[in-house]
Amino acid sequence: MSGGASLGSIQAGMLQALFERGIAPDVIVGTSVGAINGAYVASRPPTRETADALADVWRGVRRAEVFPFNPVTAVLGVAGRNYVVRSAALRRLVSDRLQFERLEDSPIELHLIAVDLFTGRERRLSTGPALDAILASTAIPGVFPPVDWDDTELIDGGVANNTPVSHAVDLGCDRIYVLPTGTSCPLPSEPHGALAMAVHAMSLLVHQRLATDIRRFREAAELMVLPAPCPAGIQPTDFSHAGELIARGYERACEVLDGSESLRPVQTARTVGRCLLASDHA
Repeated sequence: MSGGASLGSIQAGMLQALFERGIAPDVIVGTSVGAINGAYVASRPPTRETADALADVWRGVRRAEVFPFNPVTAVLGVAGRNYVVRSAALRRLVSDRLQFERLEDSPIELHLIAVDLFTGRERRLSTGPALDAILASTAIPGVFPPVDWDDTELIDGGVANNTPVSHAVDLGCDRIYVLPTGTSCPLPSEPHGALAMAVHAMSLLVHQRLATDIRRFREAAELMVLPAPCPAGIQPTDFSHAGELIARGYERACEVLDGSESLRPVQTARTVGRCLLASDHA
């Protein structure tokens, strides 16, 4: 399951298509917004009803529930604090829907990816407080504050590994469904503004890493990459297009799962488990 802040709604549509066909995960690996979607799914039955409920959550989310603007915090961020948005609103949004306290208690095996702020190394979180782990995986640098974890601080896993195929392979998954939240697509015009340009550049980096990992691990696992719709014109901070993105994610996933469009699989001799990957490029 891939991410992208507000573009994470695409995954709800993909999950609708997967679950109604009886495709359910044994393991979920998530980064950033994918950690949020992954944790939601991991604590509930892998049914169409669960995916529909997640879609309803996305349709109801507003920007202020994730990125509430506070002029005081923003000024402090410019003046020296290393973030501009408090994570309290996001914490409430996640905790209200989280059904387990610790990662190891998740009904479906769940692993979340974050990055050590000081060393820059990836951290795969498999045990420990679930809410803190989700907030760590979603702690976009410069936007949200880092999260204290053991003897260090953690930030958004997308900084180092937006789509953690390598972790899924390392965990022993040999059939991996990758649920991205966007694709690198031609722009109708150049990005307007510094933020839009930065987001576009990050998107290019993210998709290049995914393409590299697909080539790298294609002999190690059966990789099934669901095609995400091109989100051109929709910023990762814009939550007003959730209904549209859910529908497009569902339609594209149905096309490939029903065989009218091909996935990008590499066959292996056997399959011991299905793994969903979630990542973020906000």
